[in-house]
Amino acid sequence: MSGNKRFLIVLAIISTAVYFYSREEKTVGVNLHGVNHTAETFSFHLKDPENPERISGGSGLIDPFGAGGIGCCAVLPRKWEPGLKLKIHAKHWPKRPPRGTSRQIKEVVEAEVPKYADGEPGEIWVLRHSDGRIEVVSSDYEPDHPKWPGSVKGWPIPSIEYRRERWELYRRHEAHGVELYQSLLRELEDEPERRVSEAWDYAKKNDPTSLTEFSGPNDPTYLTKLRTRYAAGLKHSKQRLQNVMEAKP
Repeated sequence: MSGNKRFLIVLAIISTAVYFYSREEKTVGVNLHGVNHTAETFSFHLKDPENPERISGGSGLIDPFGAGGIGCCAVLPRKWEPGLKLKIHAKHWPKRPPRGTSRQIKEVVEAEVPKYADGEPGEIWVLRHSDGRIEVVSSDYEPDHPKWPGSVKGWPIPSIEYRRERWELYRRHEAHGVELYQSLLRELEDEPERRVSEAWDYAKKNDPTSLTEFSGPNDPTYLTKLRTRYAAGLKHSKQRLQNVMEAKP
């Protein structure tokens, strides 16, 4: 290898090292968080500013009125300057999308990064507000911290509509349990042989050890045990349903 060629190679290596060192000195990688103040599932990601084809980081699905875990990564300049923005690629899933539209709605938002808290680049928080507006905050403080710089203080608070919607799911579940045990007890009175036979076959397949104390499905003590079990299940289910009803938002 000629001296001139060797010199050019060394120069290229030095130039590359200087470029990355300079970039590293001027920027810093920070973690990502997502906070959702809406009743719609939400997610987002950021593109690498140096390589727009590549995703630099983002969130998984963030539940309604919830928050995501720690994700990676966003790149921020070490020194804040006015006009600093991040391009957020967001998705949300409306409960009742307009007719003829996709259930998944995508949007790209250029959100301005406000002045760093304490003058240092903090972790990036992407917040979707109740009106669908997306805000970006750079902060190492969480939303419920006194020094949180975001426009909305505190973690998301579920709306009364959302809380009642979730409550209704629990109510239906517990009501189904009550109906199930009432039905089993009726079957045990109206068609004892069929109910006992079905219960025996199910236990033999899924929990055979529970049958060792009985001589067979015609054992009178097995019928008694089923009646006792169903009555206890009904009592327990009624109590659970009552607890849910008393907790109605």
